[in-house]
Amino acid sequence: MQTSLRGITRKAKQERDYRFGNLYGLLDKNALYIAWKEINKKASAGVDKVTAKEFEKNLDQNLNELLEDLKKKTYKARLVKRVNIPKGNGKTRPLGIPTIRDKIIQRAVANILEAIYQSDFLKSSYGYRPGIGPQRAVTELTKEIQGKYSYIVEADIKGYFNNIDHEWLMEMLKLRIKDKTFLKLIKKWLKAGIMETEGKIIHPQTGCPQGGVVSPVLANIYLHYALDLWFEKIVKPRSEGEAYICRFADDFICAFRYKKDAEKFYSALGKRLGKFKLELAEEKTKIISFTRFRKHENTSFEFLGFEYRWKESHKGKDIIVRRTSRDKLRKSIKAFTKWCKENRNNRIKRIVDKLNIKLRGYFNYYGVIGNSKGINEFYNIAIKILYKWLNRRSQRRSFNWDEFKEKMKWYGLIKPRITETSDNQLRFEDCFA
Repeated sequence: MQTSLRGITRKAKQERDYRFGNLYGLLDKNALYIAWKEINKKASAGVDKVTAKEFEKNLDQNLNELLEDLKKKTYKARLVKRVNIPKGNGKTRPLGIPTIRDKIIQRAVANILEAIYQSDFLKSSYGYRPGIGPQRAVTELTKEIQGKYSYIVEADIKGYFNNIDHEWLMEMLKLRIKDKTFLKLIKKWLKAGIMETEGKIIHPQTGCPQGGVVSPVLANIYLHYALDLWFEKIVKPRSEGEAYICRFADDFICAFRYKKDAEKFYSALGKRLGKFKLELAEEKTKIISFTRFRKHENTSFEFLGFEYRWKESHKGKDIIVRRTSRDKLRKSIKAFTKWCKENRNNRIKRIVDKLNIKLRGYFNYYGVIGNSKGINEFYNIAIKILYKWLNRRSQRRSFNWDEFKEKMKWYGLIKPRITETSDNQLRFEDCFA
């Protein structure tokens, strides 16, 4: 972190109502260079078709030109290229791809915003925060709901990133920022035109394009004010029993001890979000009875790719077991099949090396205590798929199953493993393997 950003973080933590000025002046050559190092160099090019590799050929000159545009205040946000990413079930989600120049400035601005807001964000907020990932959200949620709560409110915001209200967002930012030039820069990205796949250009009135480098922190700020603070300052004090929220970006779960508190929150949630021009997906929003005293009902809920349910351990203790959600498992298998088809003609060593990287990522995410059955299920299916496609590399079958297993062993294919460390709350011997 830049020295200036450390100072901002200290000031933000010490004075919760302080409004920061002269932030625009922090966008100097050093800030742009740090931002360049941080952006994803492998991402697709924007509408100008300039890749990170091409930009790097004249890096110093390009950064100087960006800096000059900022100093003269002649910088203009380019169009955002929109692509549609498959979600499964035939649905897609729009993804915005800014130009490399816009990405660099957005990353520099995002660094400043993170320095201001990291101390403001509540502990219940996990998404898009440096050093805080979904694994921690999964772990903390599991610990928290081990007995205090009996009801879960599962909620989903309809098209969240597309419906963020620009005026509300700017008013929220003004609570902490008084630098008008800095705020104007952010507004340029919100209002930037979007080029659809067929070439049509639209000018959004609402929304914060997914894919934009600055979008995650802006989306986090929006729900910090619209949801998190409301839950902390209003919902919890007015509940008769314990109340808890866990949010990762626009996905959140709320837990309550008493049913009437859950019902009161459920009825008020839509109205609260509506105030900020957001809408609940009613078909995905519900109250679930979730208690160890009624574990025979086999109720469950899903959050961040996991299914949570009460079970009895081998020692007769009531525990919450997490397994990979069936929907995420199907999507992972589908994506892996596609990868095998595209990579089957590579050398086996190269295939195994790439596969090991993918498997490590999968196990790091889904390898939570109690989910060994889930990660083994994915692994066994994936290996059979790989065997099938490697045998389709030519008209002649390459090897039988035993030969295939020996090949994988020879090239060092890794095995499934639990990556979550045990603690006093969740001991491995208390969970189903």
